[in-house]
Amino acid sequence: MAEVLFYHLTESTLEEALPGLLEKSVERGWRAVVQTGTDERRDALDAHLWTFRDDSFLAHATDREAFLEEQPVVLTTSHGNLNQARIRFLVDGAVPPDLSDYERAVFMFDGHDANQLEAARGHWKLMKAGGHSVTYWQQTPERRWERKA
Repeated sequence: MAEVLFYHLTESTLEEALPGLLEKSVERGWRAVVQTGTDERRDALDAHLWTFRDDSFLAHATDREAFLEEQPVVLTTSHGNLNQARIRFLVDGAVPPDLSDYERAVFMFDGHDANQLEAARGHWKLMKAGGHSVTYWQQTPERRWERKA
């Protein structure tokens, strides 16, 4: 069973929080896949990960490119594990695939978006019912993650 974490964004945007979490995953030696709800969001994150910081970038590819099995991070709208990732990030209410191939899954949702909050609640119930170890993390005013459940 995958360890499942729910990250409730209250102080920053996905674009601000996701790159750091992806960097930490890659530093651990994990490949990561980020599943978005739409092609437009995937493409926006693609552009952002190349420029989110002046002094570096995060190597990645989208599911429209070749040699995905070699990429540390893949952005997709599909359920496939195109780079044999150990961690899967689900954003913008993306519907999760079977998570049995993953060590960890991370649902990231905007606390200011009622639709994302409702989707996260539904995913929480499904993950708990599926027997996954589930934890809930919320941002502090300092933008740190604090475990709430």
